[in-house]
Amino acid sequence: MSNPPIPDDVVGAFQIEGEPVRGRVARLGPAIDEILRAHAYPEPVANLLGEACALAALVGSNLKFDGRLIVQAQGDGPVRYVVADYDTSGGLRGYCRYDEAEVAAASEGFQRPGARTLLGGGVFIMTVDQGPDMDRYQGVTAIEGETLALCAEQYFAQSEQTPTRVLLAVGQADGPHGPVWRAGGVLIQNIAEDTARGSTEEAWSRTQILFETIGEDELVDPELSSNTLLWRLFHEDGVRVFGGQPLRAFCRCSRESIETVLRSFDQHERAEMIEPDGKIHVTCEYCSRVYAVAPADLDQDA
Repeated sequence: MSNPPIPDDVVGAFQIEGEPVRGRVARLGPAIDEILRAHAYPEPVANLLGEACALAALVGSNLKFDGRLIVQAQGDGPVRYVVADYDTSGGLRGYCRYDEAEVAAASEGFQRPGARTLLGGGVFIMTVDQGPDMDRYQGVTAIEGETLALCAEQYFAQSEQTPTRVLLAVGQADGPHGPVWRAGGVLIQNIAEDTARGSTEEAWSRTQILFETIGEDELVDPELSSNTLLWRLFHEDGVRVFGGQPLRAFCRCSRESIETVLRSFDQHERAEMIEPDGKIHVTCEYCSRVYAVAPADLDQDA
């Protein structure tokens, strides 16, 4: 009898029993494969975007309202810009803007270039969007760590004063029609001490020691469930897992939104966009879907 499939594309919360430590764990399969295959990214760029998507799911899944969490980093390196967009329904999308020749040059050698090498000097940003009637909240820190995980830890230390550890991983596994992309991540946070709880320093130190034993290969292993990974880490103390939010690749682009943007240009500008087939072609940066818009359609209801 074959074993049941291990759930993919889910992010969930957990609490270490009796300890002031909480966390979230994410595993991405078909969703991240769809996001990364929408573009012919070089491997280091795909890895960076996969990490950004896993991070967005980990942080965004903690939002207590309907909205979006946007993780982005931009700099003067081979990758100019990376963004991952998570909404509280579980939708994920993301893309990178990069210079192919510069990425190839940075990739020479034995080690895969990390976030600091790819992005160069720049900033790491998290934006919380609570909807059109609410102000956005945005936190910005400098890119100082070699990985996006370190950037996130620095962000939480500076912006929220919350001790946080993050581990992200991206890799490929064998699929029915060739290699498929996978990603995963774990985030743990120290709950602030208070009069009833007392000092949390010892528990936080012990949890970090266990956390540092996680291998990146475990986070992308299709045969290892999130629950099994957490049990391996924290079985001596016990760990409680709280449900899970399904994740999916989802882009908010639409013909209506594309037409709205095109109507913001005057007729002379739109005329210069018309291609030989008589239509204006717009490609979504996120999902690579191409919209062919007839100029006459833009004059309707303008």
